[in-house]
Amino acid sequence: MQKECLLEVSGLKTTFLTENGPVTVVNGVSFQVSAGETLGVVGESGCGKSVTSESILRLLNEKTTRYEGEINYKNRNLLSLTEEEMRSIRGNEISMIFQDPMTSLNPVYTIGDQIAETIMIHQKVGKKAAFAKAVEMLRLTGIPSPEKRVHEYPHELSGGMRQRVMIAIALACQPKLLVADEPTTALDVTIQTQILDLIQDLKQQLDMGVILITHDLGVVAEVCTRVVVMYLGEVVEEAGVEELFENPLHPYTQGLLQSVPQLDGDRSKKLYVIKGAVPSLTNVPKGCRFAPRCNYATDLCRQSEPELMGNRHKVRCWHADTNLQKEGELYVADGS
Repeated sequence: MQKECLLEVSGLKTTFLTENGPVTVVNGVSFQVSAGETLGVVGESGCGKSVTSESILRLLNEKTTRYEGEINYKNRNLLSLTEEEMRSIRGNEISMIFQDPMTSLNPVYTIGDQIAETIMIHQKVGKKAAFAKAVEMLRLTGIPSPEKRVHEYPHELSGGMRQRVMIAIALACQPKLLVADEPTTALDVTIQTQILDLIQDLKQQLDMGVILITHDLGVVAEVCTRVVVMYLGEVVEEAGVEELFENPLHPYTQGLLQSVPQLDGDRSKKLYVIKGAVPSLTNVPKGCRFAPRCNYATDLCRQSEPELMGNRHKVRCWHADTNLQKEGELYVADGS
């Protein structure tokens, strides 16, 4: 049965207005998220993942940021709403978990105050009822002794517990869509697994859509249903998670997958790397943005930028139907 489409991003373009002129950080990004689905957004640092997530909730300074395109949530274009209308959606219908809970939580307010504030703003309940809900949310996220923890400050909690508090704040109003921006960064592997399991469990309980921003392909393989691969502000490939891992079509995606260490691999060999570095957004290459780092780029690639083509499996590459699939070879530089 087809699930309800919660969010449809169409041609999103986010431009920063800097002293040296406009810099487009997100360029024509499009994707959809349905209820009960986890969409993974992956790519190297600086590819535009976090800016895309912040653009959805319009968290960027709008005096120095220009948005174009459409972000349709329940048939309403979020880019056309007033700031007051956006405040009624943020934290209520669409919530976000940020990368670093220590810088996202206010150090001078207790955990209970920070969770209760969200509940009181959006659900119009008193402080006593909001605190009772805060205790319930901490218990739901697996924090021991929640009645005690609500009176503690962020510095009194471990990194894993602070991340659980961020999840409790994000889910306090039972949102329909959760944006998780690298929610397991800087956490040890055991806590990472617990946090991801928690998000998955709550997603099923609330029939919630999830956008998971990450650079960890292992996490993507474990929890996502579809994947969007970004490079230099653009989507270069989009597919179901199994299809993407079994049959990556873009050289960049293939390079990312090949860069993951294999437990059964030859340990005498150096780890694979994609040659070069992500170019500056102030000096975007002509043609295909990945061409300078791809050994199999042709003159066509260097002169003309390909469109994102396909239906269920989309790819932005001139040669996706020909040489990229030849004999299953990975058509990316060997990093030497």
